[in-house]
Amino acid sequence: MSIETALRNYRVAAWVTGVGLLVLVLVAMPLKYLFGQPALVSVVGVTHGFLYMIYIVCTLILAERCRWKPLDALLILIAGTIPVASFIAERRVTHRVRAGRTPVSS
Repeated sequence: MSIETALRNYRVAAWVTGVGLLVLVLVAMPLKYLFGQPALVSVVGVTHGFLYMIYIVCTLILAERCRWKPLDALLILIAGTIPVASFIAERRVTHRVRAGRTPVSS
């Protein structure tokens, strides 16, 4: 798999994971805690967990292809657990990978 293919897969995974996390945090959790409706949390939570595992795999494949430092990969992985951070990380990673640079370090 080429770097460009790994980057494309990472970008898709980052966006899907980010959207899933936003739905979980902004829709499902308020429904559960404000309105006593926990059903959506169980569905969206499990789905986000599964999608996050795909995000992990895509990130690690890209990290291996681009020879990232382990700390760089870890920071990008953590971005998938913070609402909106996966979108910011995806933009930064995309620009830096295309420029031949590491995603976090200078």
